[in-house]
Amino acid sequence: MPTVVRCWRCQDEHTPQVFCPACGALQPLPPDIDYFTVFGLARNPMLDEQALAKTYYALSRQLHPDLHQTGTAEEQEASLQNTAVVNRAYRTLRDPVQRGQYWLELNGEQLGKENNKVPPALALLVFEVQEKLAAVREASTAGPSDALGSLKVELTQVRDDLDERMQGLRQKLAANFSKWGQADGLSELLSELKRVLSDMAYLRTLTRDVEKVSSPFE
Repeated sequence: MPTVVRCWRCQDEHTPQVFCPACGALQPLPPDIDYFTVFGLARNPMLDEQALAKTYYALSRQLHPDLHQTGTAEEQEASLQNTAVVNRAYRTLRDPVQRGQYWLELNGEQLGKENNKVPPALALLVFEVQEKLAAVREASTAGPSDALGSLKVELTQVRDDLDERMQGLRQKLAANFSKWGQADGLSELLSELKRVLSDMAYLRTLTRDVEKVSSPFE
């Protein structure tokens, strides 16, 4: 059953909303409220990002503490509490990766500790990149050389390849989101989402390693 709350002013019972549908009083949102519900969105990871932003800015204006400083204690408290909830919800939903991780949590899953393991699909890439990074570190200790210059060029190519792979994973993530309106195969979609997010997380770590080694040369 959906969660039902009671308006502090008129005692109307309704699902959690920013404003009471009966009397319009500002309502405190539950801390654990579904982020999609905060913005009045269908519970689906495929969403209209422009519409999300538009709703967010509208809510932010309506909840601004300056508008409620002469209101009741309940309204002042709700203004502060809801602003924090709305900001947190927007930060999560506007970013596809964070939205995907949140969707996992809503469905009782998370990346978990196993995310520290190298995803099988990236094993060869990780080996090659780490080998290249080790060669750059070793050449750097010997000072400037033709070999080091060549390795720096190769490192730039590695970064470009990682960026391209990340773009491909973002496309896979968007494709996964687009399928959640279907009735069948939800378990498979959840497993696929987890794999894509795991690959993205490890690829980000690998990219940071490359950038850390590259930064002294830039």
